Amino acid sequence: MTTQNPVFIPGPTNMPEALRRACDLPTMDHRSPAFADILHPALAGVKQVLKSKDAEIFVFPATGTAGWEAAITNTLSPGDKVLAARNGMFSHKWIDMCQRHGLDVQVVDVTWGEGLPVAQFADILAADTAHQIKAVLATHNETATGVVSDIAGVRRALDAASHPALFFVDGVSSIGSMPFDFDAWGVDIAVTGSQKGFMLPAGLAIIGVSPKAMAAIEGATCARTFLDIRDMKKGYEANAYPYTPSVGLLNGLKMAADMLLDEGLDNVFARHARIADGVRAAVHAWGMELCAVSPDLYSNTVSAIRTPEGFDAGRICSHAAARYDVAFGAGLGDVAGKVFRIGHLGRLTDVQALSGIATAEMVMADLGLDITLGSGVAAAQETYRQSAATLALAAE
Repeated sequence: MTTQNPVFIPGPTNMPEALRRACDLPTMDHRSPAFADILHPALAGVKQVLKSKDAEIFVFPATGTAGWEAAITNTLSPGDKVLAARNGMFSHKWIDMCQRHGLDVQVVDVTWGEGLPVAQFADILAADTAHQIKAVLATHNETATGVVSDIAGVRRALDAASHPALFFVDGVSSIGSMPFDFDAWGVDIAVTGSQKGFMLPAGLAIIGVSPKAMAAIEGATCARTFLDIRDMKKGYEANAYPYTPSVGLLNGLKMAADMLLDEGLDNVFARHARIADGVRAAVHAWGMELCAVSPDLYSNTVSAIRTPEGFDAGRICSHAAARYDVAFGAGLGDVAGKVFRIGHLGRLTDVQALSGIATAEMVMADLGLDITLGSGVAAAQETYRQSAATLALAAE
């Protein structure tokens, strides 16, 4: 596959050349004073992106999955009760991880395409007067279905029940791309990775930890070694890691956070919303539907698009790769073969998005779907033209 074409998977995302160069460092002594000039600005930048004053940031040389594991193993003990909803592949995987660590997971099964069941969570938390639930898990943006959930609503449910449970949020495909407010939402641990909104290669698990979650660490008895926050905190205090860090990726993270903050987080979020609007306009012009069941659930980082009944959506991804050297996301789990996904996050432009929409049209036409070439492109163009005009007027 050519590296000239942008990818349209929901991560890893397209990497800006400046970040590629930032990651390309000569070997450095990671115990030298120079490493501190990379580490601490990177942590401070992530803290600003999360919109937190009090969270402590920890970055492990791993992926978002390790961030999930760090969240639960550092704060919980085998047998602890956890509340979670299964509404997509990634919420499912986090639940499975909890069960493997011996946690007692109360699972609320939700149809894939729906968001978190906030009202049901509220009832469960209100009924748990003995406070047996020690943590609530929430997937902010379900990457498999293109569904964003109401994280502030889950916090309101916890507060209404005066429930002391820790609140963990998977923000892997939302942080750095869609509004995320660690402090205002009362998040205790937020999890993300380097390869999505931060526009870097996979290889960093990034977590923000509230003072409440930090206090829970000492009493937790789940096994952890490589992901022990206590060791990492001690290392940071000495301007180092408890083991060998990914120096190049950390330097990239430092620059990525600067890029997001220099653009302005509100501008970053508006850009993602605009590009997503264009993709959704194209989907509607094709006469197709999104997996997300209502507009309030539409993700601004990934659209999962339902194909006609009986058609294997996976053929779109394989044909796009084989004939046009373009990558789209395949359906996963319950929606495998039923949807294909267009990722529209990271350093993406309207013009790049149009190339992905045009390619999807060619692929679907090649495969015999009832698609009028240019219909989705035209719908997206109109969306982007209107947005550009609005921005131009605002700048005058």
